[in-house]
Amino acid sequence: MAQVTFKQDLVTLLGTEVKVGDQAPDFSVLSNDLNEVTLKDYKGKIKLISVVPSLDTGVCAEQTKRFNEEADQLENVQVITVSMDLPFAQKRWTTVNNIQELETLSDHRDANFGEKYGVLIKELRLLARSIFVVDSNDKVSYVEYVKEVSNHPDYDAALAAAKQAE
Repeated sequence: MAQVTFKQDLVTLLGTEVKVGDQAPDFSVLSNDLNEVTLKDYKGKIKLISVVPSLDTGVCAEQTKRFNEEADQLENVQVITVSMDLPFAQKRWTTVNNIQELETLSDHRDANFGEKYGVLIKELRLLARSIFVVDSNDKVSYVEYVKEVSNHPDYDAALAAAKQAE
């Protein structure tokens, strides 16, 4: 399992670690209008999945804004941000911050995404900061479990992986 810290303290990640080459696990999360969303809803598209603990924190907000700015330059790539925030909070946050190029999805209901991708922090019931690129055939082509949850991911590497995925 990936070793991750939160404010320098080691945390326990629940679920199964996802690795490059794996078939992407299907998941069930909620859209901002409370509809169920699964991996199958993005069939045939490349997915850049940006995982954050909460949109209402500085690094998470910057991460989501950065991927929103880059999203329109990614051909056949659906950029998705997953957090434990309630769908209502995500909708408010995306409206206030003019986020229009990516989708925010909520894992608050049953932490299905968190467990299937090995990013559910047991001690906090938040998701660990991470990035997954899943190709159009649902194979994982890039993974980053950010070692310290309060740090930024490697944006350039994630964006390059999304551009190279087929």
